[in-house]
Amino acid sequence: MDKKRIFILLGHPDNGSYCGALARAYEKRAAEARHETRFMSLEKMDFEPNLRRGYKDVQKLEQPLIAFQENMKWAEHFVLVFPLWWASAPAKLIGLFDRAILPGFGFKFHEGRMFQEKLLSGRSARIIMTMDAPRPYYWFLFLGIPGLKAVKKGILKFCGVSPVRASVFTGMKEAKEKKLAKQIKVVEEMGRKGK
Repeated sequence: MDKKRIFILLGHPDNGSYCGALARAYEKRAAEARHETRFMSLEKMDFEPNLRRGYKDVQKLEQPLIAFQENMKWAEHFVLVFPLWWASAPAKLIGLFDRAILPGFGFKFHEGRMFQEKLLSGRSARIIMTMDAPRPYYWFLFLGIPGLKAVKKGILKFCGVSPVRASVFTGMKEAKEKKLAKQIKVVEEMGRKGK
């Protein structure tokens, strides 16, 4: 099994959440399998999440955003753990993407070319997402899971990250201890394999 450089981002604003347990389980098992790991937690990142004027003005990056960019450049594999809230990702996580995945870092448009240059190519990703509702609820209501599609296709694949695999844990509101323990084991195995 090839050893990888893996960057894990806990995209839940509460370290003590179940997403936090999943992210730490992945990291622990990946480190035990001798993958190189780096870990960041959204809760500990202090930055302005509002991209105030879009790309019109340069908005100075705070240190956590610089560290996020450095970790993304370093990584061969990116693992993102987050909950689905209001059919999307938490606002601070979206703010992180708005502020850090900028033109010249994640992508670049060239005059005369229709499609962007993908600056994060050469990396793979795993999204681990939790949601309270059962999966059919989102399929019937939204024809899919919009928050997952936005992150997977609209952000990561847009910037060249591929493949992007997703593991979605549903029905969390009613989940019993046995189910949660099984999910932790699934995530640990992903960490061991660096997948």
